[in-house]
Amino acid sequence: MNVLVSFIIVIFLVLLAIVGVQLGGLYILFGAVLPYVAIALFLGGLTYRVVSWARAPVPFRIPTTCGQQKSLPWIKSSRLDNPHDGVGVLGRMALEVLLFRSLFRNSRTELKEGSNKVVFGPDKWLWMGALLFHYSFLVIFVRHMRFFSEHVPSLTLLLQGLDGFFQVGVPVVYMTSFMFLVAVTYLFARRIISPMVRYISLPADYFPLFLLLGIGTTGVLLRHIFKTDVVGVKELGMGLLSFSPVASPDLHYLFYVHLFLVTVLIAYFPFSKLVHMAGVFLSPTRNLANNNRERRHVNPWDYPVKVHTYQEYEEEFRDKMIKVGIPVEKE
Repeated sequence: MNVLVSFIIVIFLVLLAIVGVQLGGLYILFGAVLPYVAIALFLGGLTYRVVSWARAPVPFRIPTTCGQQKSLPWIKSSRLDNPHDGVGVLGRMALEVLLFRSLFRNSRTELKEGSNKVVFGPDKWLWMGALLFHYSFLVIFVRHMRFFSEHVPSLTLLLQGLDGFFQVGVPVVYMTSFMFLVAVTYLFARRIISPMVRYISLPADYFPLFLLLGIGTTGVLLRHIFKTDVVGVKELGMGLLSFSPVASPDLHYLFYVHLFLVTVLIAYFPFSKLVHMAGVFLSPTRNLANNNRERRHVNPWDYPVKVHTYQEYEEEFRDKMIKVGIPVEKE
């Protein structure tokens, strides 16, 4: 049911864009107004989430510890799994953000068929799928920068050359376009096939996957099957940056579907689980050094409160404690 609800919503969005452009002629709405609204929601929502996370109190140092903490000089500590200084935290964060190190160490627990034995083992498929998805998405994003600048950046040209290295067909087939679709399909299939993952999956988990599949599919179709005016697309992209967009009716309607799905994804981003892109940098389980043995962590949000020490407690209830046989320090 969760899958069906998310799928119907995405299909409705696709049909909405087609009807709005083909029958309503709402080129300005889908080509200019909605992208600006989506960017405003993205920036406003992301700022709100980051500020709210940054203002949250951290009363204790709670880094995830997966190795030996630094203690005595002759005991070797784990610099990355249990960092005790900023350098270790930086290395740990770099490996986490760039290589998904914790996901690489993921394990799977399942009941072996034909027996009652529980089997533990490594699970690298999710790590491979996530790595493939994020890096292909990054390359595609950088490649699209050519639509937003008069002079194509050198990095974009370099990635285009590497991405289309095999020179398959005309126009050139980019490897990351199909790697992206394969990765998203795997992430979706994993939620459908695995009973445990399917049980905890919500519409909020399926909706962005369908959105990404729609964006990737329409992008591939526009490049290889349904031709559109690339010059017009670049004029629209540069116009959006200069606040003078020109939404041409000569562009293929599938382009507006593609743009509308991207717009929805941008607007939905700050209010979904996708915002972990920013949240990972503000996670106290990752960005704090485990130096509790070296220095006392004082919560900066603490405020002075009146405390009741044990000496005061015993002074107040000494007679009653002695009467019931509770030992006291001062007779």
